[in-house]
Amino acid sequence: MPSWNCSRGRMIVATRWRIALTAAAIDGHCPNPQPALSQMPEPPAPCVPPAPAARLRLRAALDLLAALRVLLSGYRIGALPQVLDLQRLDADNLQLVTETLGNGEVSARIAGSEPASISETRLAGVWRVRQQDPAGTLVRDVLEVADIPGLIRFGAFDDARDRLPLPSALPPGIMNAPGVLAELDANLAARAGGETAVHIVNLGLLPLSAADHAFLREQLGGGRVWLVAGGYGRCEMRATALRPVWWVQHFNSEGRLLLDSLEVTTCPVAALATQEDIDDSGERLHELLETWG
Repeated sequence: MPSWNCSRGRMIVATRWRIALTAAAIDGHCPNPQPALSQMPEPPAPCVPPAPAARLRLRAALDLLAALRVLLSGYRIGALPQVLDLQRLDADNLQLVTETLGNGEVSARIAGSEPASISETRLAGVWRVRQQDPAGTLVRDVLEVADIPGLIRFGAFDDARDRLPLPSALPPGIMNAPGVLAELDANLAARAGGETAVHIVNLGLLPLSAADHAFLREQLGGGRVWLVAGGYGRCEMRATALRPVWWVQHFNSEGRLLLDSLEVTTCPVAALATQEDIDDSGERLHELLETWG
């Protein structure tokens, strides 16, 4: 029986890190993102197939996993997320799905009147999305097949500003923060005119004072979404209150900041599943279900 071998998951996370770090680097200047082998996560335990006597009782879970395999085989990046409802499963069937898919390296929290928690499963491009109502009751529990869940792609900046008015007076100690804000505002104006390319400001290459950093955080504000990608160190991606600007920070395994950047994009590349990831996830799930019979 094949196990959920983690080597592919490691490759996925490493690829995301390399893409993000390379994209944010300028003139080839970038701290070494390569982790030591000791930093790699341990492989998860193999999935145990349900006993023959339990198959009838767990038919709903097996059918859902089969439907997930079909969605993975047909999904193409750029399409709308494909959704499977988990709330129709009883406790035993939900447990089988949860244990089979496990947890991956990317997770997210969404604040607001209907907060949500999101975690990528061990199958890259398959996401568990759980959302609550204002009273804290679970109202949505689904699997989504997508490069990133719809709540993030379409709702990360629901309450955000579209432009950034520059203040007329600056606090003491400010050096280059106004230039960063002016660059962001110019890019937002270009996006309003149809520009769609990702724009990255590498803050680590700029002489910024502590006052500059504080001023940038004050002006950009905090948004609804906080994304974290683990596996190789840690990458934190926070939506700002300015659409669609993210504050992205890469840390090594010891917590040292490797890369500090602002990204103007729908979602940072470090969080996105690729078409290759999704195709591979479909193949892995197919192999598992074939083995289970």
